[in-house]
Formats: sequence, structure tokens, C-alpha cells
Amino acid sequence: MPREVQLTRGNWGRILTNANVWSPDGEWIVYDTRSDPAGENFDGNRIEALSTKTGEVRVLYQTKNGVHCGVATWHPKEFNVAFILGPENPTAEWNYGPSRRRGVIVDFANPGVALNLDARNLVAPFTPGALRGGSHVHVWHPQGELLSFTYDDQLVGGVPQRNIGVSTFAKSVTVPKTHPRNHDGSAFSVLATRTVAEPKPGSDHISRAFEEAWIGSTRSLAFQGHVRTLTGETISEVFGVDLPNDLTSVGLGPLEGTADQRPFPPRGTVQRRLTNTTDHKFPGIQGPRHWLRSSPDGSQIGFLKKDDAGVVQFWTVSPRGGPPQQITHNPHPVSSCFTWHPDGRRVAFAMDSSICVTDVTTGTTTRLTPRSDDSTAPRPEACDFSPLGDRIAFVRRLPDGAGVSNQICTVTADP
Repeated sequence: MPREVQLTRGNWGRILTNANVWSPDGEWIVYDTRSDPAGENFDGNRIEALSTKTGEVRVLYQTKNGVHCGVATWHPKEFNVAFILGPENPTAEWNYGPSRRRGVIVDFANPGVALNLDARNLVAPFTPGALRGGSHVHVWHPQGELLSFTYDDQLVGGVPQRNIGVSTFAKSVTVPKTHPRNHDGSAFSVLATRTVAEPKPGSDHISRAFEEAWIGSTRSLAFQGHVRTLTGETISEVFGVDLPNDLTSVGLGPLEGTADQRPFPPRGTVQRRLTNTTDHKFPGIQGPRHWLRSSPDGSQIGFLKKDDAGVVQFWTVSPRGGPPQQITHNPHPVSSCFTWHPDGRRVAFAMDSSICVTDVTTGTTTRLTPRSDDSTAPRPEACDFSPLGDRIAFVRRLPDGAGVSNQICTVTADP
């Protein structure tokens, strides 16, 4: 049985993001310190990095002025970490929420200094490249020149419509300081998706775009989209969006949006539906909350869905669309997010209170850790292969002193 190691001790919070928690050299694991097991209470005040070689913990960022932070991801090639910050000096009118958070970057060599990623401009005239709301879960492109994120608008009311956005470092953005919550950004940010408040039943219209992934090293993203079936049910399907080379070119509407319209994607952006599972016994993406993940070569997009027996399995679909392929046929449901091995032949996830890997070619699943008590089972938020594919990082909730708290663990990836 592969060797599992508990890396952390101490009775406080630790949350891993669903992917990209390893430093490029495979030594450090980044995490935040939100207090509750799932990180749903956005109260963390530190971004920390843990050395898997020495056990050293470095504080990369410590909040002040009432700010909270979380959801950290590592650049694939550089020692930079992206994460989100809530409002500084929050008030009753402007406190933490989906539309009132921002992405920042900290340099591992210069801890404590957070550089704004996305700019914000809340007052007309709005600024191209600046957002008017909040960004969340920043996912680096494999080459590191782009970042994707989910976005919620602060200005347009009505039915909430989450979207996918993209930031490029080709251009920084300066905004007028006409609102106390306006700020400049080091990147040019745009929306990549289009949503509608009331999707037409049976159409490819979506009311929500979320949980995205870069498709290999292309300029395309896969994401979950909420569609409405002919019977009026809302389900999630796999969608893709292809981005143009120039993210600054105006498309069907202003990149910065208007007073009553959300920002528009750049010219040349193409959104397409990749799965249609409405005729399945259990239609739509299901299972634990998870982000789509592409195989490293971009040939397959992984997601979770119930089989005809109602068991959550791992599935794939081509980025060109077509019938989805069921990969696992296990008696137990997948119970966590998943990631791909760098060689593209295996995926890792939690199942039946164990960390498991599945050979994507054969569908064979192997336990890497013995089944544990359900109370100490691997947490569902993350199961992340290291850059070399030799280890998997995950979290268990374990007793420590007088309490029980999240502890970061790793297991060697080979049976």
C-alpha cells in the first residue's frame, strides 16, 4: 500500500483549492486558513505554503483591516500564487460576497505584498478591461499567461447569472477613483461567456457558467452551464468556449458592459455545448461540487455524473463534443474533486473513504489508501496530483489536541 503522510499539525483551519496547490518544483503546497471544514465561511486571514520536504510553513500573506482571504492556486511555472481577497474595511453596505471580492497575486519571494489582478470600476463611464463585480477561483493557464475565474456582477440586478472571465497580463488597467471601491489591476479582464436569465427550455442557452477548466494548452475553456430541459428542470451540462488571440477587441457589446448589461465577451469568442444528456436516466452533471478538468493534452474533458444505477462515476467528453464516455464502473460513488496525472493516463479522486486512482484507458480503479472511518475520510474539496505525478495532496479531518481540524496529507501515487 502506498505511503500516506500527515504533513500538518495544530487545531486550526486549512483548505486546499480543487487544483494547482503544488509549487512548480513540487516541494510546496499552498492553502488558506478558513475555519470550517468545507471553507464555506470566508473567514481566513492567511495564505500559507508548506514545504513537503522540511515541514516549514511560510506565511505568504497575512490580512489586515478586516480583510479575509482564500482559494489559493500556484502559477504552473513561476513562484507566484493567486488568491481572492474580500473587502478592506468592510461595512454593512460593502461586505464579503460573490460580487465584492477580487483576485490578487503574491510573489513567494516577497510575501505580504498582494498585487491586484483584476481592476474594478463601479461608476460609469466604465473601463474596458476592468470588472464591475467579483472574481473567484483563479485557474492559471498551463503556460501561465492567462487566468480564468468565475464572475458575479455587482451592478446588474435580477436573477443572478454567474459567468466565466479571463485575465491577460498583456495589458494593465487603470481606472478613475470615482468610487471608494474602485481599484487598478495588473491584468486586462474580460468575460468569456454569455448567460440569460431565463433559458429557453430545450435550447443551449445557459443561466449560469461555472467550474471551468483550460482545455490542454489551448485558448479554450470547458465549463459547466445550467440549461433548462423541455420539462423545465435545470441541469448542468458541459460547455466549451474558444477565445480569440486578441481579448481587447469589442464584440457584440462593450467589454466593460453598460449600466443595465453585464460585460460582453471579446469579438471572436465562440461558446458551444459539448454534452446533451437530457435523455439519460440521470441527466446532467452530478455528484460532489467539482471543477471540470482537461487531460494534459486537451483530448478529454473529465466530469462527474451518475450512471444508470445512480452511482456517481467519472466520465469524459471530447472538446469537440459527442457522446460522453463513462470511464469508471465502481460500486461506490466518486466523492471529491479530481485531477489528472501529468501523463494523462490516470485521474485521482476520493471514493469510499479512500484516495483512489483510475486508469482512464481501462477504467480500473486502485485504492491508494485503505478505507478509513467516515469521520476521518478524505475531504471532497481537493485531490491534487503533484507536478511530477509522484504524490497526491488531500485533506483529512483529524483529531489534534482538544479538537478536530483539517490536516493536509499526501500519498505516493503508485500502488
